[in-house]
Amino acid sequence: MELLWSPWRLQYVSSSKHEGCIFCDAPKREDGKQILHRGKHSFIIINAFPYNSGHVMVVPFRHVPTLELLTEEEAIEIHKNVVRSMRAIRKTYKPDGFNIGVNVGSAAGAGVAGHVHVHVVPRWVGDSNFMTILSNTKVLPELLADTYSKLKPAMNADEEALDH
Repeated sequence: MELLWSPWRLQYVSSSKHEGCIFCDAPKREDGKQILHRGKHSFIIINAFPYNSGHVMVVPFRHVPTLELLTEEEAIEIHKNVVRSMRAIRKTYKPDGFNIGVNVGSAAGAGVAGHVHVHVVPRWVGDSNFMTILSNTKVLPELLADTYSKLKPAMNADEEALDH
């Protein structure tokens, strides 16, 4: 039997249910290594339980359950932050492609159904292998703190370029 070392998953399987909204609370409890960028209407945060290394989410500050409740300004900034995320991930990880997605409602697979958010997931040719297909197991080669350390400088450089 082979063993896979993924210590970050213990927090997911053993943690108690979060009281309140994790996306509303995240900007308040900023401990330094989760939020990559803060805009006026939205922020970019590392997914604590990523599908792939570099997986981030773009989240409006305002607690709304679906895209059609966003203001035009919120929607535009969220789109810009999706693009900002793609540029930083592309520069840092050099993926072959991306999955960009929104799950609206628990029936559609939203883990946090009450607060809409956009997933930005880097993809590589061949990143689904026998582990994901036969064993329904995803192996991530990087700790979240390392993901943050890699993406934060690219995100900051992109902000500086956009400001000029």
